[in-house]
Amino acid sequence: MTTRNLAALSNSIFASLGVAGTNDDLGIGASSDGRECLLLIDGMGLEAIEKYGHEFPIFAQLRSWTNLNSHFPSTTATNISSLGTGVLPGVHGMLGYTVRVPRSGEPGRLLNSLKWDDRVDPVIWQKVPTLFERASAEGVSVSHIAAKRYEGSGFTQAALRGANYLGANQIEDIIDSTRSAMQSARAFSYVYLNNLDHAGHEDGVGSEKWLGALEVVAQLISGLAEKLPKGTRLWVTADHGMINVQGAQDKVVLGLDNSLMENVTLLGGEPRARHVYLAEGSVDETVAMWREFFGERAAIYSKSEAISAGLFGAQVSLDSNERMGDLIAIANGELILIDPERVKPESEMVGHHGGLTQTEVAIPLFSQEV
Repeated sequence: MTTRNLAALSNSIFASLGVAGTNDDLGIGASSDGRECLLLIDGMGLEAIEKYGHEFPIFAQLRSWTNLNSHFPSTTATNISSLGTGVLPGVHGMLGYTVRVPRSGEPGRLLNSLKWDDRVDPVIWQKVPTLFERASAEGVSVSHIAAKRYEGSGFTQAALRGANYLGANQIEDIIDSTRSAMQSARAFSYVYLNNLDHAGHEDGVGSEKWLGALEVVAQLISGLAEKLPKGTRLWVTADHGMINVQGAQDKVVLGLDNSLMENVTLLGGEPRARHVYLAEGSVDETVAMWREFFGERAAIYSKSEAISAGLFGAQVSLDSNERMGDLIAIANGELILIDPERVKPESEMVGHHGGLTQTEVAIPLFSQEV
């Protein structure tokens, strides 16, 4: 059975445009008019849309496909990299929000995939040619429409290079830029919006701020459906869902009133999915300690166990192996694992993601023939 994820979606869309080496993994069929537009709403989980989408008529007007599932970790950097490259995380190597840069000294430094680091060449860090590059080389007019601040960023160069970047900050500008980009006879546009994710982190899914952000999302979908060239197929999806964490009992500060940081040299990932880097020779001891402490509240893997379990896909490159934590901790329920050096920002966030609960993993897939 085909795995329904963002790598499969991007492969299917580019296969519908006839791009060599891609497969229609989701069975979406050939592009009727050679124009495909993909709108990705950061943080728009399936569960949230099922609960709140009825408040916005546009969602009922779209064709609803069987849901997709976020790659692990259910976080933006990893999932958009899979969308951009069409391969699983173990191959493209974008394994989380922050991971250790190999051979960066002791204890080493973390690369924040979304903020980047000028010392790291994004094209060397993520070597897999993107589907945008491949499609463009075959004559598809490929465009990327998103906020102006992302143009030229390390993450954009790593995961989404090869598209004509059109910076647009206002909804009207996003719609106009996308409409202009889709005029070519054979065209693909990737459109990205992160207002919902931002509202979810700050105030939580279902909050007044979040519902206001979802209203903006609905306006964007409606505007694109109305103004894109006739014959365009519009796709709408997300990169992950989000859980709300508010109870003090669900917040564990690593190393505070516990010995969990005893052998830890560097802490990466994020509160729902941690890459934990350990002192040499301490892996077995530390894995046992973490398992005993958390019990069923978290799934704890050594690196070798994570690879064997296929957490990052069936294939794991040498680069991915070197970047991966010696210990991988995945929070269950509504638990978050707080970095002792980031207690205030991590504990004050309401919305979190990265783990493997259905709330975080299940993402919707909609389409509409314009």
